[in-house]
Amino acid sequence: MLTYAWCNYNYRPIRAKNLTWTTLIYLSTVLWFLGNIPANGHVRLVGAWSHCKLWIIWFRVLFCFVFASMTIVRFYALERVFNQKKPFTVWSSLISGCVVVVLNVVYCLVNQLISGSLTTEYFQELEVCNVTQAFRIAALTFQWVLWAGVGVLFFRLRNIQSSFNEFWESMAIFAVIIALLIESSVTNLHYKYYILQKSRRIEKTVMDMAAANLVIWLFIGYPVFMSIFNRRDYEQRWLERLAKDRPANVYKNENNSYTKMNEIGGGYDNKHQMNSLDMSTLGLNNGHHPFADQHPLNIESALNGHSAFDANALPEDFRHNLNIQTPVMNAPPMFASNYLDSTHGGRHVL
Repeated sequence: MLTYAWCNYNYRPIRAKNLTWTTLIYLSTVLWFLGNIPANGHVRLVGAWSHCKLWIIWFRVLFCFVFASMTIVRFYALERVFNQKKPFTVWSSLISGCVVVVLNVVYCLVNQLISGSLTTEYFQELEVCNVTQAFRIAALTFQWVLWAGVGVLFFRLRNIQSSFNEFWESMAIFAVIIALLIESSVTNLHYKYYILQKSRRIEKTVMDMAAANLVIWLFIGYPVFMSIFNRRDYEQRWLERLAKDRPANVYKNENNSYTKMNEIGGGYDNKHQMNSLDMSTLGLNNGHHPFADQHPLNIESALNGHSAFDANALPEDFRHNLNIQTPVMNAPPMFASNYLDSTHGGRHVL
């Protein structure tokens, strides 16, 4: 699904989903799963697999934390743009990524330097990695704190513009993760030796990976699905909703994760200029979509004179005193010289 999303990156509802951070979240899921393989006893822990601290601390624990931390950064990007009214630039993204890496690496490095008898160590007789109760409690506590931070961001983002609002997806993600945290807490604290029970260790690995992949689906699944089955109509509705929102900021281009886009004529701070986004690329004119309720082909046909002209078929903006700046295709017969009057600005008025 992520591959399809990247192949269709220019589809604006998909581009608005911050694919870079979503992809990083998915990669952390893959590495988390790799750590789960030896940690949950799915292979014989001999040779390279017997390095318990490597697989449990630096793969399972680290990338489980990175998964949550990157989710925080992804939602913080929306928080910064829509609530704080500040851009989330490439530098903001790099700094956030560095903070995520440093905090989680420091946590894992401290546990690496501590004696294995206090964290995790290899039991050759059973060919398993024994994880101490204190280490489990510390790791679970850190996870609960991280996802509590995600929950705070979910709440703060509940009222942002509908074009970028992920409230219901966020609630679904939060419910999935809370269920997973409860399951992980019960399994690790109540069933201390679950890795010796085949059914328990399979259940733990499946739950982890199912929840993590479901989060990715909830992030980008809907726009991907709509781009496949209802591509043109969904994008048009998305743009119309964007126009009605008159957002102060909007997702954008290769240099910025999000770019400022201020309202024309009121509602937001008018002292800012709308210089970061060409509204014409979104099909909008001064924040209003002139063809909100009509099919583009019907409008084009009317404007080009290929069908009987009916003023009522045009959007209201086009019925009275429309400034014709760039006719669609070639100059159509209906806009011949006898219908046009010159203005002082060199343009023509229908």
